[in-house]
Amino acid sequence: MSRLAAKFAELKKEGRSAFIPFISAGDPNMEICAAILDALPGCGADIIELGMPFSDPMADGPAVQMSSTRAIAAGATMPRVIELVRKFRKKDNKTPIVLMGYFNPIHAYGTAKFARDVAAAGVDGLIAVDLPIEEDEVLRLPAAAQGVDLVRFVTPTTDAARLGRILEAASGYLYYVSVAGVTGTKSFTEADVAAAIARVRAATTLPVAVGFGIKTPEQAATIARLADGVVVGSAIVTKIAETLGQNPEVVVKAVTDLCTSLAQATHAARPAKVETGFA
Repeated sequence: MSRLAAKFAELKKEGRSAFIPFISAGDPNMEICAAILDALPGCGADIIELGMPFSDPMADGPAVQMSSTRAIAAGATMPRVIELVRKFRKKDNKTPIVLMGYFNPIHAYGTAKFARDVAAAGVDGLIAVDLPIEEDEVLRLPAAAQGVDLVRFVTPTTDAARLGRILEAASGYLYYVSVAGVTGTKSFTEADVAAAIARVRAATTLPVAVGFGIKTPEQAATIARLADGVVVGSAIVTKIAETLGQNPEVVVKAVTDLCTSLAQATHAARPAKVETGFA
């Protein structure tokens, strides 16, 4: 059983949702990022989404865009991102890591080589934000051959026919985008998210994680009652931005304090009863 499958099975048994923090690899620099990454499981992170910095992150709002810019300025490259995961795995062989980013750097690296290298480093899943399902076999197939899941998106505009096509080769979990638009700029409505998750769960047993627009413990708790995973990114990278220039210990503590409060809210919320699906 993969780390992702084992984690969601564990969470199902415990009757709670996953807290899934996002940080950009190399933000604000490689050393502090590594310290944050190492600390996240102790804060309650069940799965970690690690951003692959890119110069044109068009699906992201200003906060995540700036985190990517800081990481690149600090020397983040794809080999260094992979090495970051490799070093993390020497200390933690249980917490799933999902690399999230854009296809251009993966294409430049070479998809087959990328799949082999990330699998060897201990990556469990990939999210390619700008790679449509009609074309994702260029990454999905070599990743699957290495035992790495390619996580697919479902959005508020996904109709029944499109959902069926998404589910045909989906694996790991589904990432439901709670609002139309870029990350960190809008908020969700509980009723809309609940209806969307119910529709997805009627069609699949894959876990459903929700991201975009979740910034506070209260919002995390709301989503945790509805979904199998709660993804928080913009609020975390904003906290990093607010502590720039301070001692590394201050930066790490600010991030871990925020993540602890988000994890506690996520874990305390009990999921809604559903007739079908994962939960």
